[in-house]
Amino acid sequence: MPFALTAYCHTFLYNVKYLPRVQSNRHTSMTKALLAAGVIAIVLVILVALIASQRALKQPLAPAEEPATASSPAASAANQGIIFGRVTTDDGAIYEGRLRFGGNQEAFWGDYFNGLKDKNPWAASAPSEQLTEPHPLEIFGVEVFRSERQVDLTRPFMARFGDIARIEPDGRDLRVTLKSGTVFHLDRYAADDVADGVRVWDAKRGVADLDEGRIRTIDLHSTGQLGTAPNPLHGTVRTRVGEFSGFIQWDREKGATSDELEARNAGNEISLRFDTVRSIARNSNNNSLVTLLDGKEIVLSGTRDGGSENRGTYVDDRRYGRVLISWDAFTRVDFSPGGSGPAYGDFPAGRPLSGDVTTRNGRRLAGRLVYDLDESETTETLDAPSQGIDYTILFGLIASIALPVREKSGVEQAEVTLHSGETLRLDLAGDLSERNGGMLIFADGRKQPEYVRWSEIKQIRFDRPSAMYPPLEKR
Repeated sequence: MPFALTAYCHTFLYNVKYLPRVQSNRHTSMTKALLAAGVIAIVLVILVALIASQRALKQPLAPAEEPATASSPAASAANQGIIFGRVTTDDGAIYEGRLRFGGNQEAFWGDYFNGLKDKNPWAASAPSEQLTEPHPLEIFGVEVFRSERQVDLTRPFMARFGDIARIEPDGRDLRVTLKSGTVFHLDRYAADDVADGVRVWDAKRGVADLDEGRIRTIDLHSTGQLGTAPNPLHGTVRTRVGEFSGFIQWDREKGATSDELEARNAGNEISLRFDTVRSIARNSNNNSLVTLLDGKEIVLSGTRDGGSENRGTYVDDRRYGRVLISWDAFTRVDFSPGGSGPAYGDFPAGRPLSGDVTTRNGRRLAGRLVYDLDESETTETLDAPSQGIDYTILFGLIASIALPVREKSGVEQAEVTLHSGETLRLDLAGDLSERNGGMLIFADGRKQPEYVRWSEIKQIRFDRPSAMYPPLEKR
């Protein structure tokens, strides 16, 4: 309800409650008349507010970058990296056009959809007695009792929008269907990228913000006719361990050239569109130096965008898939033109993982693979950190994983070799930690797999997929 109307109602209710106590008898009839008129006024105010709020649901929550207009085929071809699809609401209305999730967050096919898997369909294929882990009870650091408990097989869901065909909210369930036909069931009430709604640039209906509760289905398909649209941020991020180049999401969510860098300069709040920024360099733990395209330099401090509260920078580096660079590891980013990014058709459907597993006692098992009782397709990812960089590596890019490699410092790491020939040494954390659920191997096309615990694995080798992945620098 608008503030002015709310204030009026509060004022009137105050008078209703207290005025009768201070009015004299000779004013009683007048007071009753005023009260009756006031009640009618409140009813009218509430009706007006309800109508206004319903209309507001159909309007953008914030200014859109560009109006929803049709364009020439040439302009549309230049925007093929933009997420595009058809949203059907519970009342049967259809909105079709450019999409941006959360209103101002994921906008491009290379961006990731995140959620939490509601169930683990692979757990039933592993022996239940093998899915346990020790649970010691300690008092003042001394173990006094040890028991076994079931391994937690709850897993997050991550997929590039270019890998997704359909998203369907249904009760507590959020079904996500990949291009491969694989369906994932997510917990709708856990964190996911539909929870904050979807903005649609519809050429006929205009720009609409659709709340999660109104959405029946979201069908993604190749980008159609578009008006002017922003490009994704692109550039090179320098860190204390190397450089990463590709499309960028600053502070994990600002990925369009039309997005704004919000910070403080000399105590003043400022906003800078990213398409006016040439570079951002870390000055100290809590401030950074921004250089604009016109050469002007501005020191930013005390905010999430320009200091230690920054949640990190995503870079879609074609060598790996995606990396998340922490503020501690970050030193500088130089922005450069990168075009619209890969189109929907540049993302081939995922294929089953295959290869072989070598155990520590020398056994070798080959066939279809399920990693960590979770990842089973080439478009899924291995997630693990190293030196302040979190790697999200497409399994289709991985040739092998060797466990572990002991460094001179005494730190144990996994050796991950890519089909490109590059080798990364990653910490035993994330998908490489001791909490890994182990491997399923479907040998010779058998329906029943063999299960190998993570602690028993020496090396995993993956077959090279016949369909590789989109050139992330394309367009």
